[in-house]
This record gives sequence, C-alpha cells and structure tokens, in this order.
Amino acid sequence: MKVGIDLGGTKIEVVVLGDENRILFRERVATPQGDYMGILATLVSLVKRVEAEFGVFPRLGVGIPGAVSKQTGRIKNANSTCLIGRDLATDLSATLSQTIVLANDANCLALSEASDGAAAGEDVVFAVILGTGCGGGLVVNGQVLNGVNAIAGEWGHNPLPWPSGKDEMHPCYCGQKGCLETFLSGPGMAAHFEKQDGRKLNAKAIVQAAEAGDDLCQRHLELYAHWLAKGLASVINVVDPDVIVLGGGLSNIELLYRRVPELWGQWVFSDRVDTRLVSAKWGDSSGVRGAAWL
Repeated sequence: MKVGIDLGGTKIEVVVLGDENRILFRERVATPQGDYMGILATLVSLVKRVEAEFGVFPRLGVGIPGAVSKQTGRIKNANSTCLIGRDLATDLSATLSQTIVLANDANCLALSEASDGAAAGEDVVFAVILGTGCGGGLVVNGQVLNGVNAIAGEWGHNPLPWPSGKDEMHPCYCGQKGCLETFLSGPGMAAHFEKQDGRKLNAKAIVQAAEAGDDLCQRHLELYAHWLAKGLASVINVVDPDVIVLGGGLSNIELLYRRVPELWGQWVFSDRVDTRLVSAKWGDSSGVRGAAWL
C-alpha cells in the first residue's frame, strides 16, 4: 500500500494505491488559504482518516508547490507563500508516526505521467502544472531530475521569452517581474484579462465565457496560447523533450493542444518540432499518484 498527498494552492488530496497502482481511497478538501497551521491540521486529519480505514502505514509522500532547501531543510520557492521557511516534514513528524518524504508537486506529476501515464515509455518528459502557480518537472529515463539547487524544471520563474510590446510585465511573488507564472497561472491569466478588459473574472470564468462565444475572452485565450507556446518553445530549445505533459486546472483547455503546437515552431530552433503536447492521463490526480510513489 502506498499513500500520497498532493498539497496544492486550492486543494489538498490524499490517495491510497494498492496492487498495480489501483486507487483504493481518495479524498479531496479545500486548502486553508494563507494558513500554515490550518494546512498542517488538514494534512494530519487526512492521514488519520486513512489510518482509520487501512491501519498505520510506514511512509507518506507529500507533493508540495515548492522545493526543500538543501541548506535549511525548509520549504522555498512556494507560490503558497505561507509554506516558505517552514519545516513541514518535521512539523508533520511531531504528530504522525510515518516517515515523511517531500517532493515538488510538478516532479510528482512528471514521475506519474512518465511511469504509466500519457508519456509512459518516453526517454525525456517535461511536465507542467498550470494552476495556482506554474511549476515544471523533468524526468529522464524514468528518473526525476532535482538538480544541485533543487530547482530543475522551474521554468515558471524564467521571464516570458520573446515578449511583444503589448505584454505587460506584472510583479511576481518571487520578487521579479514578468515571470511566466504571472502570465500562465490561473491568477496570472485573470490579472492580465482584468487589466486589458476591465472585467474581474477568474480563469475558469474566462474559459467558460470563451466557450460560450464571448469574443474578448476568446481573444484572451488565443493570447494565452501564444504565451504558453513561447514558454514551452524555450524549454524545447534547452531540453528537447519527447513529450510535454500539461496538468493543473488550466490543462483542461482543449484549445491549447491544437493551438500551441501550431504556434511554437516559430520560436523553436529546429526545422521541425516532433515534441508531443498531451494532457495528463490521470488528470488532476496525477500529482498525488506520484506523491504516493515517493
């Protein structure tokens, strides 16, 4: 039995995997916003729910929207900023009996999809989370690459490449301006739309309005596809992956899988682009499956 938790910006999900990675139990709750102690209590509560049904288990994998500093052992680079500087593993261990293993949530997504998901059997897989933040994970020959600084795959905090004169550089929580996350995350999409259109709509509402025929929302999705194509073209130019897998809430925008490959060739340094762009086979539960494998 393998147990994993995906700690996301809007949801926390726990899963129990049995033989052949069958899901035996899954529960999803809202993430307490900006409340570290609330998040800690929610994690403990979910583990206790699993223990009540399946008994005590030895290890717990937790996917986090950030990374663990090799210097301090504390969380860094988290778009859920209340996690930054926290020693989550130690805090959980104070209450729980399990060995706690933390990993970046995009790495968990990449591992899941490269193992038995949409990119199974491929040599080089880049996985993207388009949600509350904009994370990335890289798997090569079945192994997650963490990097010497524990930031491999963190494309979301590179600047938008090849910007046009109309692309506004919004400030990012990391202290920089114009990071890909400020364009491609759900809050980023909404912020640019409000600036351009004046309406205050979240990303889900923008997509729904576009699908219902709203011309301005449709144009904004086309602009979003251009931003994503530029961001992924820069990844292809460096890593040249076989497959790029999209996860997170915005990965459900069907337009992206047609439009982005039509666009990215103008920025990829090659005469042709054979990289495939696919959605996560396991949907928004792919990350929690990867966490269970930790």
